[in-house]
Amino acid sequence: MTTDNHTEIGWELYRSYLGVLEEGSLSGAARAMGIAQPTVGRHIDALEKALGVALFTRSQTGLLPTDAALALQPFAQAMSTSAAALKRAAESQGSGIKGTVRVTASEVMGVEVLPPIIAQLQSAYPDLKVELVLSNRVQDLLQREADIAVRMTQPKQEQLIARRVGQVNLGFHAHPQYLQRRGTPQSLADLAQHALIGFDEETAFVRAARKGLALWQRDAFALRTDSDVAQLALIRAGCGIGICQNALAARDPQLVHLLPDSFTLGLETWLTMHEDLRNTPRCKVAFDALLQGLQAYMGE
Repeated sequence: MTTDNHTEIGWELYRSYLGVLEEGSLSGAARAMGIAQPTVGRHIDALEKALGVALFTRSQTGLLPTDAALALQPFAQAMSTSAAALKRAAESQGSGIKGTVRVTASEVMGVEVLPPIIAQLQSAYPDLKVELVLSNRVQDLLQREADIAVRMTQPKQEQLIARRVGQVNLGFHAHPQYLQRRGTPQSLADLAQHALIGFDEETAFVRAARKGLALWQRDAFALRTDSDVAQLALIRAGCGIGICQNALAARDPQLVHLLPDSFTLGLETWLTMHEDLRNTPRCKVAFDALLQGLQAYMGE
């Protein structure tokens, strides 16, 4: 491979570079990618030669990325995202509903709410594959990190199609076993005497959500985690009092809704996808199924 400015660098070289960057070693990248370790090594050598920079340095713990490697990371990740989107589009070509649709949602939505909706979708379209990305980070639909997103904020980008699904209402909940041990709070002030379950690191969303609830701060929590699923599990286990979705808690007879007249938090929920996918059959049927299922869950 030459090093002049007209060199075409194959995607497989960048793919191996990202693998090493994420796994920290040639062997780890090889396992993750399903290729031989010497192949990964050759790819890294070829990429470094083509770019004229060192990407990794060896250490006792593995391969450490250089500044050059870190500078290239967002561009290589964008290539990876585009390659995945291209593959999903290619798989869906032909007659019938088939291919892969990539859906992103928060942890709680993905674990507790979406699975039965997806089960009905795949029952209706058995050739349709679903990739479910669970993250509280907003996936970038413009860069095709996902095809469809369930979001708790209204998207601002004009290129996105957004449908308001409804409102998710949150409230305080606890397990009866906890209430038997510690008693049932009769007011918001009483919560100061209880084991509260809350966040570990405050985010902009948390700050906005807890306005008017001065007690809801990190120092007041007996149990802290930034995972919404873990918070829900702690509530269900009787560890303390926490905030979760009312509709979700209503499905569980072992969860008691506390102080409903004193506190409620409503989150507007939106279903979003890129406008270019509007007429893509795999995305259209998935979007419609998610919209119908989520509206049913929220009682809209």
